[in-house]
Amino acid sequence: MMSSPSQPPRTDRPQVPRVPPIIIMGVQGCGKTTIGELLAKRLGVPLVDGDSLHSRANKEWMASGHALSDAQRLPWLHEVGERLALGTGSGVVVACSALKRSYRDLLREHAPTMLTVFARGDIDLIHDRITARKHEYMPPSLLRTQFDDLQEREPDEPGVTVDIAQSPHQIVERVITLITEEGAAHDHQQG
Repeated sequence: MMSSPSQPPRTDRPQVPRVPPIIIMGVQGCGKTTIGELLAKRLGVPLVDGDSLHSRANKEWMASGHALSDAQRLPWLHEVGERLALGTGSGVVVACSALKRSYRDLLREHAPTMLTVFARGDIDLIHDRITARKHEYMPPSLLRTQFDDLQEREPDEPGVTVDIAQSPHQIVERVITLITEEGAAHDHQQG
């Protein structure tokens, strides 16, 4: 059935004015990749799993039960930032812990329009999740260190904080709404 000129063809891609680079942040096991996969699919943009960008040395270090130092993490953060920058204008979703404000500030140096989605959850819920799965290199023993390092998204950081007790689909809908509202506000200011 052909659509009439008065009705645009249907598409699965939401009518989002412009998709900014998006980072899904949080501790291990909070659902960054799951949320990221669903969101990227809905937006029709690529997903980058930040875990895949770690060096072999970093992966081996974490697999041995050690948290990365800021110096060990820095090259990885720049790589993540470069991936975000590639999505400026066209959109990209990146799943990345980005636990500290300074890490997110560095990422914003690469991609100033970055939107931060903080996947917040209770340590007990997340512990239950990670003990029920096998991760390539992140042992459950590092969860406490991640919570110790975690600096939650602040109000001046563009984005949204979501409760991981909600379903991934509910979280994605909330992010889509935010992007649509932010885009409408941006378009209104431009007009």
